[in-house]
Amino acid sequence: MNRNRIIGWMVLVFLLTGLSSRSQELEPRSLLNVPVGTNFIITGYGYGQGNIMLDPSIPIEDFNAKLHTFVAAYLRSFNLFGLSAKVDAVLPCGTGDWDYTFNGQDEYDKSDGFGDLRVRLSLNFLGAPAIKNSQEFKNYKQKTVAGYIFQLIIPTGTYYSDQLPNLGSNRWGFKNQLGVSHTMNKWILEAYVALWLFTANNNYLNGNELKQKPYFGVKSHLIRLFKKGMWLAADAGYGVGGTTEVNDVVLSTHMSTLRFGLTYALPLGDKHTLKFTAVSGVRIERGPDFDAFGISYQFRWFGKKLRNKI
Repeated sequence: MNRNRIIGWMVLVFLLTGLSSRSQELEPRSLLNVPVGTNFIITGYGYGQGNIMLDPSIPIEDFNAKLHTFVAAYLRSFNLFGLSAKVDAVLPCGTGDWDYTFNGQDEYDKSDGFGDLRVRLSLNFLGAPAIKNSQEFKNYKQKTVAGYIFQLIIPTGTYYSDQLPNLGSNRWGFKNQLGVSHTMNKWILEAYVALWLFTANNNYLNGNELKQKPYFGVKSHLIRLFKKGMWLAADAGYGVGGTTEVNDVVLSTHMSTLRFGLTYALPLGDKHTLKFTAVSGVRIERGPDFDAFGISYQFRWFGKKLRNKI
């Protein structure tokens, strides 16, 4: 396994996770109760720069990457046994380049293409009944909400077994997340715990087997609500685990990282919203150390019972 392939794999891991370690995606207000039949179309762009090497045992110096990530997503809310639920699908693509020094020589590489499709189901099982009409929406006041979020990573991205990096992972990923949200006047406090599980990639570099141990994470958000639907969130997360094996040989890839961020939502009328994010990652044991920002546009429309009434 030559150095370019190793480096490519490290960059791939970072790029496909959308500028964040898998269990540290700092996304506030995931438990928001949305009226049944509401639809969202979302497009977004993110840029990240910094040292994203996940394995410090590799003799690389002055590693620096510049990565551009684009996403398109669709979300719809629905009634699941009288509870508020949402389902969404996200398709990422990206392009990036990185430079580094190896044995005193300057090196450079780049990659671009589509990543794996992500599908997510969210269910609020406490404090968030399904809102089916405009009257219920007017009477509902969100207080304490608890929910479960399941995300599936489907290996649909471009993958070639004889090269790295690849934009597809050639394996399935499963993110399980429990969260609670509590509203206090104009403030919302949220907390989440997450567990990532992965199947093996049985065609890693011409038939080798890649495995990854579970990855654990916790995160929290402090959200301030403003007039006209604006809000600002301070985000923090911690992730640990994710050690990898190639052909049952354990690599020095056990990660321990912190993540801090800010999120600002700016509504533009009743149906349009812009969202701005800034994230900084700091390694404790091993993991990426970078800065990133993003912007997304959201368009929503309602079902027949709510249309033109909210």
